[in-house]
Amino acid sequence: MKLKEQVNGIQHIGIPTNDIEATIEFYEKLGFEIALRTMNEEANEKVAFLKLQNLVIETYENRAARMESGAIDHVAIDVKDIEKVYECITREGLNTTNDTIHFLPFWEEGVRFFTIEGPNKEKVEFSQYL
Repeated sequence: MKLKEQVNGIQHIGIPTNDIEATIEFYEKLGFEIALRTMNEEANEKVAFLKLQNLVIETYENRAARMESGAIDHVAIDVKDIEKVYECITREGLNTTNDTIHFLPFWEEGVRFFTIEGPNKEKVEFSQYL
């Protein structure tokens, strides 16, 4: 199996914030709409997914946003089968974080994901809606 056979495209871009209301207001002025607003109970973070056509931004209030250029936290890639992708990434030696597959009760039936780190310390998340 080749990894690219399991990829649908970019799912979202993750941007931490210290003020979720100001972030939502800013992106709404750019034409984004709230696709989902929820709470990540495990991390105690307010979360909003903002959508403009096929571009989705996940913003989450963690009170640890860097507030400087380069503050995007991660790029999430939408995949067909998270288990197959996890096996492929691990087999290729790319699971540099030794992350496991996690579940969050977002959207209708939840989402499963794991994150690796790229050569420039960027986070790459692989994510599958259930």
